[in-house]
Amino acid sequence: MKVLGIYGSPRRGGNTELLLKELLRGCREAGAEVEEVFLRDLKISPCLEIYACKKDGKCPIKDDMQSLYERLIEADALALASPVFFYAVSAHTKAFIDRCQAMWAKKYLLKQPISPGKPQRKGVFLSVGGSKGSKVFDGSLLTMKYFYDALDATLYRSLLYQNIDAQGDILQHPTAMAEAYALGKELVKESSE
Repeated sequence: MKVLGIYGSPRRGGNTELLLKELLRGCREAGAEVEEVFLRDLKISPCLEIYACKKDGKCPIKDDMQSLYERLIEADALALASPVFFYAVSAHTKAFIDRCQAMWAKKYLLKQPISPGKPQRKGVFLSVGGSKGSKVFDGSLLTMKYFYDALDATLYRSLLYQNIDAQGDILQHPTAMAEAYALGKELVKESSE
């Protein structure tokens, strides 16, 4: 059982990073192999909309995204964490997601499975937002739903925390870290069945 954890925050040691580390600790303790990817440390171009991926399901842009495609395919479960910026995921996260257009093309245009033999893959989303607005996570949740769909996965669960902004604020939340850890264990259990 392999879980791929994707850190989408530009801030080192930020709130979503702390949440994802705790979730992945739960995954490890449940027996999963965990791989971590920090998007902020990679050079990933935005999608250039040249549509070469329509031919063979592969993106022709040669950058650090190329090393992620195989990892996305091989993972049994996925966990992505991003703070909310202007009611959407971070720019690092959005560029990464947009570059998965190649996988969307492979699945929907070329009618090829993304992850053969793993039809019930699950993905989770962890996010924090400084706003108290009632719709602060709406845009991000729609993005994550369709992102995971393009990867032959479903958005299984999300942990979303409002009014969390300053570095380390999540540690003051009464249940967040325990919820992340428990979700990690649950993700492994549900993905193994």
